[in-house]
Amino acid sequence: MKRLIASIIVLLGTAAAAWASPPAQLTTLHAVHSLTNAEANRGLPVAFEATVTYYQPLINSLFVQDGSEGLYIFPNRKFELLPGDRVLLQGKTQGSSVNPIVISDNIQMLRHGVLPKAISVTHDELINLQYDCLMVTVRGILRTSDIRFDSNKSSAELLLLTPDGYMNVIMDRLEDNRLQNLLDAEVELTGVAGGRFDGKMQMLGVQLMVASPAGLKVLKRANTSPWSLPITPMDWIIAGSHVTDRTSRIRVHGTLTYYQPGSSLVLQDGSKSIWITTRGRDPMRIGDIVDATGFPEEHNGFLALAHGEALDSGVNAPIQALATTRQVLTTSRHIIDLVSVEGELVTAARGGSQDTYDLTADGQLFSAIYRHPASGNALPMKQIPVGSKVRVTGICVTEDSNPFNANVAFDILMRDFNDITVVAKPSPVNTRNLIVAVILLLLAVIVAGGWGWILMKKVHRQTVAMSVRTEAEAAMERRRNSILIDINGSQSLASIMEQIVQMVSLGLKGAPCWCTLPDGTEFGARVHDKSSMHILQARIMGRSGISLGTLFAGVDTLLPEMESNSEMLSAGVRLATLAIETRRLYADLRRRSEYDLLTDIPNRFALEKRLNKLIEEAQKHASSFGLIYIDLDRFKPINDRYGHHIGDLYLQEVALRMMRQLRGGDMLARLGGDEFAALVSVVNHRADVEEAAHRLERCFDESFMVEEHSLIGAASFGIALYPADGLTKDSLLSAADAAMYLVKNLRRQSDISAG
Repeated sequence: MKRLIASIIVLLGTAAAAWASPPAQLTTLHAVHSLTNAEANRGLPVAFEATVTYYQPLINSLFVQDGSEGLYIFPNRKFELLPGDRVLLQGKTQGSSVNPIVISDNIQMLRHGVLPKAISVTHDELINLQYDCLMVTVRGILRTSDIRFDSNKSSAELLLLTPDGYMNVIMDRLEDNRLQNLLDAEVELTGVAGGRFDGKMQMLGVQLMVASPAGLKVLKRANTSPWSLPITPMDWIIAGSHVTDRTSRIRVHGTLTYYQPGSSLVLQDGSKSIWITTRGRDPMRIGDIVDATGFPEEHNGFLALAHGEALDSGVNAPIQALATTRQVLTTSRHIIDLVSVEGELVTAARGGSQDTYDLTADGQLFSAIYRHPASGNALPMKQIPVGSKVRVTGICVTEDSNPFNANVAFDILMRDFNDITVVAKPSPVNTRNLIVAVILLLLAVIVAGGWGWILMKKVHRQTVAMSVRTEAEAAMERRRNSILIDINGSQSLASIMEQIVQMVSLGLKGAPCWCTLPDGTEFGARVHDKSSMHILQARIMGRSGISLGTLFAGVDTLLPEMESNSEMLSAGVRLATLAIETRRLYADLRRRSEYDLLTDIPNRFALEKRLNKLIEEAQKHASSFGLIYIDLDRFKPINDRYGHHIGDLYLQEVALRMMRQLRGGDMLARLGGDEFAALVSVVNHRADVEEAAHRLERCFDESFMVEEHSLIGAASFGIALYPADGLTKDSLLSAADAAMYLVKNLRRQSDISAG
């Protein structure tokens, strides 16, 4: 019995020791490569030999290969390594979005050898990760070659066009002029295959890392240097555009988290989400399960579907918004996700098509945007006091989704009117309450008559100083609020910038202040004699990281440096950033309201505005002008036979041809669908308008080549002359429309008789 008990104790001790022992060390690259990501996330120890195929110390990026398998290594520090070095790598495994990787804390140089033999591959093989982290060779046409400098070392970003798609190429160690005059050349590139990823580490495309220009081989130079090509008129460059698209339609499935009819929608499935552009306007409910089809593309640095169609299942499965912070969202790891974030309201503005709320958190600005319904029946904008703490819910969109960039600017697209809520009202600490507190303090001093004369005098001096400081702060706050009101109003940017410069000057005790913009525009009073001045300056940075200008102040060198000077300059910079970006937003919205998005020519609103102006001028000078109404014939059969995409391209081509037939002062506008109108601003007789209509009709003499389809176009024209055919905008449009339909009916009857 004692022997049995002793045996059991020994067995249990052995099992416990085996259970507590560390995992076995992986000694080959193949063993690491064979792991699943779940197994690699256990941090298994490794120590194996491999050959360096690419190393970029600036970003601590290392690729190695052993036999027919490659691996990505993240060194914890910088090493002196070259392609071809045989090394011993020690570290731990970690999972990734593709294959397991190794975090290495020790790399030992063994010897220098030869690089593995490169495999000739295609773009489609690389996009499917068949040769990830391996030495490969690809062929294609060099489209762009951009040199960049980092830490006094030059490298290049290349764009290679292969038969299956575009490929990004990073080439290091540029020490000669190997890339000069290689645009449009057929080349062969040898390097390490990898991928491009967004903030969620979703693959966006193929990337090739080439260690040096030795990996470039020119197969055939371009027939003509790009700088010896003939000059093409800027309005006719589209003639050089040729596209062959073999992208396959795909289908996705998820919960609808955002929908802008006729523009875009967002589907989310767990931690994955996707942006889909669509022209569809079918009613769909946020939170429903939706299927969508479209064509994959990269949209502003994240995955998207273009030309989408969506089908609502009617099954409601809403997704809870992820509560997060501004700092987390700037990492771009939640692009297109449904999130909620808190911030302090700085300003709110209603535009023609959207409401914009500018918020601040951690001292940084971001915006929450609510786009009005297409019907135009937007509810009144919420009146939220400036300074309130609010929570906004919506889709996170960024301007840059590179996972290796920090502090990426982002906006929140709200889904409906109630996606912004007040969490806390503005702080009660304000100028009015401070003044009340001072008055109460003075009353208390008067009541306490037992205080001595010296103490009363001291209290009096302190009270006067506090009142002066409070009034100065109140005056500064009133000036700042006035500037914010002007930013939200119709004041010009120049006027607002002058006010900002004056405000900063006032805050710096009258010190000269001025501001310069990148285009050379200057505001304020620049100091030319700087010998007795200490010049303070602060960059005006936009939310996208682009410099919008610089704010300067000249402080007397005899005065002591004060922290409040920098704070005043920073306050001016924040207001300048808001003013410049708000005016840019207004300019963009105004253009969108007056131009047709498909053909980029004026729309019906712009035409009617111009028509009213011509009527006023004609009444004043007793002059005439003409209106031509244009309706495309046989446009519906083109749409039905070739699809809406070809129909849209046909409309663009028609608009381009007709624009070339008009004079500088004339105007062509798209009224909607297949209807256009042209204004002939100066005419003497009806024959002048008829001659302009004849020129437009000749645009359809030759067929239209649209993506290898030869389309026979035609149109019916109707003209009206002011004042003979009408004295108002509506009467002229009706007259021209009636004339056009008369021509169309006569043509139709003629075709029937001929048939």
